[in-house]
Amino acid sequence: MQAVRFDGHGGTDVIDYGEVPDPEVGRDEVLVDVKAGALNHLDVWTRRGMPGLDLEMPHVPGSDAAGVVLETGPDVTRFEAGDRVALSAGVYCGDCEFCRDGDYPLCASFHVIGEHVRGVHSERAAIPEDNLLPVPDGVDWETAAAAPLVFQTAWRMLVTRAEVNPGESVLVLGASGGVGHAAVQIADHAGADVYATASTEEKRRYAEELGAEYAIDYDDVDFADEIRARTGKRGVDVVVDHVGEATWGQSLRSLAKGGRLVTCGATTGGKPETHVQRLFWNQLSVLGSTMATPGEADDALSLVWDGTFDVRIRDVLPMSETARAHELLENREGFGKVVVRPDSDY
Repeated sequence: MQAVRFDGHGGTDVIDYGEVPDPEVGRDEVLVDVKAGALNHLDVWTRRGMPGLDLEMPHVPGSDAAGVVLETGPDVTRFEAGDRVALSAGVYCGDCEFCRDGDYPLCASFHVIGEHVRGVHSERAAIPEDNLLPVPDGVDWETAAAAPLVFQTAWRMLVTRAEVNPGESVLVLGASGGVGHAAVQIADHAGADVYATASTEEKRRYAEELGAEYAIDYDDVDFADEIRARTGKRGVDVVVDHVGEATWGQSLRSLAKGGRLVTCGATTGGKPETHVQRLFWNQLSVLGSTMATPGEADDALSLVWDGTFDVRIRDVLPMSETARAHELLENREGFGKVVVRPDSDY
């Protein structure tokens, strides 16, 4: 079968679309005919290579996909041939202290399909039953593929970790990206006053369409100064920062006393400078968050499937043009998610 693949880490030139062995279906796995996949910044980092990441090569990337069940292993009970499904990429052991407590993203052996093990940007994929979500009829494949990772991640960040309440204020950085555009909608749905940052007028308009009260051009102004000006020098209750090094200082300065910064990533680098005095004097909380529990994923995606949340797609490309898809993310072109489809279905 055909799949996106790379034989080593590097630039977009390492990406190929070619022949790989058909997947073998394990006892608890489901063979999926992939109709669409979607990219995340995680795919860019995996392709570039990260410290401690030791992949079996060639590696098939992809942590988001949706399709139709072709066959099931003998121990599978939740799905059968013909079912519509989407991937939820977090893998957990089910036995450690955190799993027994139901907090699966804290699993001692937690890992992500597409990052640590073979991904799903291929014509077919064998996926553990526990990592599949049912997709209702009427939901298009692009939406089904693009929604799961970013909406469950943003949901856990805002609802579970930051515990956003109605009437609070939330600043979402990078509102044009997958997690960012999901976070804007979730914060608005929770009843918060939402601010956002984006680099172009078009992206800022989209963020405001999705629920942001005001979107800031971070290339033109210091967004922390702008937030403090717009909140009467108070600051916001919550900052969603998945950007990292480039924004960390401004994010902390944007917070009101007692505020919470919640992060799920660091696309500009993971070693920012932190002024500890600001943390303790203003009694700030810094909260890490990764993926979501199955229940959190269900809660978030139910609001995608019924149309409450809008999954914005910036482009749909054949899998053979995945290098271009990576460039769209790296160059911050467009608003929302990038989707790839097997060339045979494109």
